[in-house]
Amino acid sequence: MKKSMIEVAYQVLTNNDGAMPFVDLWKDVSQEMGFSQTQFEDNIAQFYTDLSLDGRFLNMSQNTWDLRSRHTYSESVMDTDSIAIDEDDDEEEESEIVEDGLDEVEKEMEEEENE
Repeated sequence: MKKSMIEVAYQVLTNNDGAMPFVDLWKDVSQEMGFSQTQFEDNIAQFYTDLSLDGRFLNMSQNTWDLRSRHTYSESVMDTDSIAIDEDDDEEEESEIVEDGLDEVEKEMEEEENE
């Protein structure tokens, strides 16, 4: 039975001493899989998606990838507390847009009645 691209990536990174740039990892995986040039080009996006979704892998700086198990929790988890989302502003903008739209409709209706 043939291994999936993601299983081959896991094997490549396990055999490697550390993180690898995505392009190098993809070259090694596609070579191991025996991909033609067309398959190499057609499968790169799917491979990146699979790598991103699989919890065993960690995307590090400058698009290098490694096994999550080699890194501490603080290295592998983003602190979302530092992300500021001001939901009140979005709600105010949306309500203003709706109110403006209603005002336009009311004006059009008044103009039609006056005609």
